[in-house]
Parts: sequence; C-alpha cells; structure tokens
Amino acid sequence: MVGAVRITRKKIIEERHKRTASPAPGGATASGRLVDLSHVIEDGMVTYKGLPAPIICDWLSREASRQSYAPGTEFHIGKIEMAANTGTYIDTPFHRYADGADLACVPLEPIANLPGLLVRVTGMLERAIDWTHFAANDVAGRAVLVHTGWDRHWRTDAYFEGHPFLTQAAAEYLRDQGAVLVGIDSLNIDDVSGGERPVHSMLLGAGIQIVEHMTGLGQLPESGFRFFATPPKVKGMGTFPVRAHAVID
Repeated sequence: MVGAVRITRKKIIEERHKRTASPAPGGATASGRLVDLSHVIEDGMVTYKGLPAPIICDWLSREASRQSYAPGTEFHIGKIEMAANTGTYIDTPFHRYADGADLACVPLEPIANLPGLLVRVTGMLERAIDWTHFAANDVAGRAVLVHTGWDRHWRTDAYFEGHPFLTQAAAEYLRDQGAVLVGIDSLNIDDVSGGERPVHSMLLGAGIQIVEHMTGLGQLPESGFRFFATPPKVKGMGTFPVRAHAVID
C-alpha cells in the first residue's frame, strides 16, 4: 500500500511556443514596435520628374452604390491610374532585366521579415556614398537601409536635384558581402546625371531588391529590427509601391 505523496520545490515552466504576446498601442505587440517607412500616395503627387502623377478617383461612389443595395447600405470602390514607380516602391530584377524575376516571381524571403541594418550618412558634404560607409558592418543576409535624410525635401523641388546616391563600388561591396535588399530615402539609388545606372544594374543583376523613396529612417536603431517591403503579386511588372515598415526587436 502506497502512502501519501508530497511534491516539494515545485516550479512551473511555461512552454515558449504556447505563449501569446499581449497587445500594445499602435497595433504592435509587446515583442516589437512598428515603424512606418513609406510616403503617402496622393492624387496629383509627383514622385519622379517625367513620370505621371497618380490619378485617384471613384469607380463607384457611395452615392451611386445606394441604388444597388438596401437602404442604409453603401460602398465605395476606388480607381487609381499611376506609374508603378510612385511613392515608396520596390525594384525587382525585371525592372532592369527582361529575364529577371518580376513581382509575381520574387519570393517572400528576400523582401519580408529580414534582419535590418541602418547605415546613417546624414550630414554628408559629398553626395556619393561609397563602400567605406558599409565596411564596419556585417551586411550578409540583411536589408541594408541607407539613411541620408533626403526625405526632408519630399514634395518640394529640392527633392529632384542633387540627391545622395550609392557608388558602383558600394554596390559591388554590398553584392559581394551578401546583402539581400538595399533601401534608401533618396530620389534614386543611382546618380542620375548620366545615362548609366550601375547600382541598379549590379544589385538587380545579383537578385538584390531595391527600395527607393523611403522615409522615417531616423526612427530606427542601427540594428535590432526586422524589415518588410512586400508588393502585390503582379505578373509582368518589376516595380510597385510598398508599405515598407520595420518591427523593432
């Protein structure tokens, strides 16, 4: 006959995979703060001189929809006509190369939930950002975001002239060191004073996605965040606006 059993020094261990994060203000969870890194797209807004501004209008207005539904029920369906290079957008290899992966072919792995690295180059006197600005960091497998501060000129004429850009040597370094994605808060990642685009050619040729016209990079730490820049799966297009954002660890 077995006597009574007493359990002493009991410790309850909660399994990690069964825990749920508590909600936090602003839509984030307790495990991370969300940071929006995208410009708002508005009717008539010019992102790049020479490209048409978006036209945003009603396809079905709320007033017109009322005749199709019960009293008190109405809907709005919008229509937008725009160049793909509008607002904050991603460049995939198809943007530069006819046989490159388009928006529908690029998998999620190189554009979502990437470990991020922020490289601050604000206050530079030179517009050209060379490889030495990246040499002190491990860029392998990361989304490398270049914070120039140029987004302060957004929606002004100053935005289109004299913008910061990466050099060919910087692109070579990022490619050779294994960067997965490169983003910048400037008009273009290349120098547009001539007809060549060595940074686009080199990065997209290596399957490294590019995100341009970013904003809000000053809110990020140098590391310790995850980056997301996912476009819709559109076949036969190489660029499209994204809701670029980061989750701080």
